[in-house]
Amino acid sequence: MKSFLNYIDGRFVRGKREFADVNPADGSVIAQVTEADQEQVDEAVHAARRALRGEWGGLTVRERAARLHKVADAIEKRFDCFVQAEVADTGKPISLASRLDVPRAAANFRVFADLVKMAGVEAFQTETPDGKSALNYAVRKPLGVVGVITPWNLPLLLLTWKVAPALACGNAVVVKPSEETPATATLLAEAMQKAGIPNGAYNVVHGFGPGSAGEFLTQHADVNAVTFTGESKTGAAIMQAVASAVKPVSFELGGKNAAIVFADCNFENAVDGLAEAVFLNTGQVCLCAERVYVERNIFDRFVEALKQKAERLNAGWPTDRSTELGPLISAQHREKVLSYYRLAREEGAVVVTGGGVPQFGDGRDQGFYVQPTIYTGLPESARCVKEEIFGPVCHIAAFDSEEQAIAMANDTKYGLAASIWTSDLKRGHRVAQSMNVGITWVNCWFLRDLRTPFGGVGLSGIGREGGIHSLNFYSELNNICIQL
Repeated sequence: MKSFLNYIDGRFVRGKREFADVNPADGSVIAQVTEADQEQVDEAVHAARRALRGEWGGLTVRERAARLHKVADAIEKRFDCFVQAEVADTGKPISLASRLDVPRAAANFRVFADLVKMAGVEAFQTETPDGKSALNYAVRKPLGVVGVITPWNLPLLLLTWKVAPALACGNAVVVKPSEETPATATLLAEAMQKAGIPNGAYNVVHGFGPGSAGEFLTQHADVNAVTFTGESKTGAAIMQAVASAVKPVSFELGGKNAAIVFADCNFENAVDGLAEAVFLNTGQVCLCAERVYVERNIFDRFVEALKQKAERLNAGWPTDRSTELGPLISAQHREKVLSYYRLAREEGAVVVTGGGVPQFGDGRDQGFYVQPTIYTGLPESARCVKEEIFGPVCHIAAFDSEEQAIAMANDTKYGLAASIWTSDLKRGHRVAQSMNVGITWVNCWFLRDLRTPFGGVGLSGIGREGGIHSLNFYSELNNICIQL
């Protein structure tokens, strides 16, 4: 059986305790993962600090960028290995991992490697009171050691989304991947070695949150900043852990995202787009739409069309190229989603489709599949409308006016994403600017340019990632003033 070890100072290191890595498709144990204790987290942080003082810290921007391109090369050369590891860990369809997760991982390194070489700095020449002048200019310096804590839903994509800009800015990182998905963070360590990333610049410590590697990392005195993607309550706990040291944090947290579908939309495109927005990765994407608001005169038609889409999804084995819907990540998460399915009925929902567990008559019955589910009929105050479920589910409600749709969409403590579907471009602009979110799509969903700002408001996070916004977080701007 495979073993996933910690990676510290360029070496794979076994811990004192192990835990199981489970395949969500059939519940089988596919690997044993070694848990990092406090001493090993200390070793990882100290190794990162030594890398900053050593070879890694001595590289120029162009030299770092060249190494990051080699990391991307190494990922692409082992493309199939990364895909297989991601599919086994997450249960996501191989078609999705092949077209999204692994290509984006390589792209993250290339984009930030190129961007950091072009990142400009401010420079001002000013007159001084004595009639002379001074030159002010800013230089970027790395933060130092960055703790990177990543989730299980898009493990490799979101890991590289943080590690690539952090390394591009000259930091060293200690990564704590989700205990559910340890494989690709470990595999990335091999790519780092192949690319010539110096020992200590990239470290991996496996484990859990409280009382384990996650807590040890966030509370470590020699960690200079923490970046985290995951649940809002975990983000709040990390904020408490770093508050006394006033460390920089970047959080991309949960969402209860809304979609607004106007009657003048391209109907087929809207249905196709929302089918993806609701059910992609079995609804386990922070950007997925769990609240769908449809103009009343197309409401019944839209509900029926999305129902047909949901019922045609192929919930097959993840390794089958025709599979469209995989399992949820774990038995625990499936129970959470099913508890909301039960709650929806208690709150008075009309079950349009789904609401249960599919039966296959094969090994998938020991996995963590649920039915794609659509509800209607709930009041806006219902818990299933207010709380993030993080599964293949949405509630669809009707609206009668643009103002009503905006009010319902914004009636949430979250603020990550929204999508607007209309053929009226003026209305698209107007409604998009009224959304209290970090990103709004008009007539599309999940369309990304890696140079643009990404993040949320409210319970959905703090800060922005992407392009220069990532570089601004992972570096300190030091102003230098010279009397001329």
